[in-house]
Amino acid sequence: MNLREIEELLGAHRAGDLETTEAARRLANLHYEDIEHTRIDHARAERQGFPEVVFGAGKSRTQICEIVERLVARSPNVLVTRTDAETYGEVRNVATDAEWHAAARLIRIRRDRTELGVGEIGVVTAGTSDIPVAEEAALTAEAMGNRVARIWDAGVAGIHRLFAERERLLTFRVIVVAAGMEGALPSVVGGLVGVPVVAVPTSIGYGASFGGVAALLGMLNSCASNVTVVNIDNGFGAGFVASLINRKWNDKEVTGDE
Repeated sequence: MNLREIEELLGAHRAGDLETTEAARRLANLHYEDIEHTRIDHARAERQGFPEVVFGAGKSRTQICEIVERLVARSPNVLVTRTDAETYGEVRNVATDAEWHAAARLIRIRRDRTELGVGEIGVVTAGTSDIPVAEEAALTAEAMGNRVARIWDAGVAGIHRLFAERERLLTFRVIVVAAGMEGALPSVVGGLVGVPVVAVPTSIGYGASFGGVAALLGMLNSCASNVTVVNIDNGFGAGFVASLINRKWNDKEVTGDE
């Protein structure tokens, strides 16, 4: 809750439109709301530029629905990652405009489509099998107010496919690259462009890829100095950090001043 929201709350209480008990409850939940199984961080957007995101794995459908219900009451855009279609069906009872993205296993509520990015974010995959992780990154970046372009299946095994997109790559302000196997693609992309490259190792590959560890180590050892790396299969993290790099920050957002 920012200063404007607090002023509106106090004004509603003064005008008699908000009962003292309800005003006190909202002020008590200024930073987080305790619903027994979860402490919902309502101040996340003020600190980091986007509301708390629900990691669906390990949570019951009831828990997810209760969290989403509280989040969507205060935030126009909400994400649930690593979930399933059955949970989406139940979330629709809380938010009828929720979207289901099967490839990324992600639920998205996107009511505010204000463009907050300076430029366009590119999301590139080495192979078709990397698309689920890359799509998680792309959907996250879009929810955070960015224009996103997708380039699929442009890995080093057929590097002419990547070179065919070179002019397009040069238009992006930040690029997310998802790759499994040996994880070489981010280094190649990094050598072609002069913008940050967020590398996402995926767990795609045969036995010696060790579930993405080989790709992770390859990306961490990249000689392209504009490449940074997130965790294995962490498309959400890649989309989030790419959005922060691309974001149009202003003094009020940075300092909290009105």
